[in-house]
Amino acid sequence: LITVLNKQIDTIEQEINLIMEASQEIKKKYELIISITGIGRQTALNLIVITNNFLLFDNHRKLASYAGVAPFPNTSGTSIQGRTKVSNLANKKLKSLLSSCASSAIQHDPELKLYFKNRTEKGIHKMNTINAVRNKLLARVFAVVRRGTPYVTMCRYAA
Repeated sequence: LITVLNKQIDTIEQEINLIMEASQEIKKKYELIISITGIGRQTALNLIVITNNFLLFDNHRKLASYAGVAPFPNTSGTSIQGRTKVSNLANKKLKSLLSSCASSAIQHDPELKLYFKNRTEKGIHKMNTINAVRNKLLARVFAVVRRGTPYVTMCRYAA
């Protein structure tokens, strides 16, 4: 059963590669997205599919809301003043992929590692910070796709 499933996975991977090779626009955006530290093949492909090659969403905030990583205030008039929360109506698959990317980016990207360290030292909860990193990753994805150039780590050039 495992060998049959592995063969099916290989055929699907080959079909995905053929589709990417057929469209230069998809291939270019894929290469731009994977230039960001922490984002891999599966997340890049999912982002391209979900956003219809970045035609469905105008900016990263709308996609963050769709993915369930944008915080919303929990208020009702003047009587209820709760904490900000993320929406339950989210694309759970994309959110889980972004969580994996955020964990990887925190480990390997010096800028996000410093950001995570500074926020947790201030006493901000780790999951809140991971959510902020997920949001930053989406912002970086939209930036490189709109700009058309690969991501450049800014920590390298800081004085």
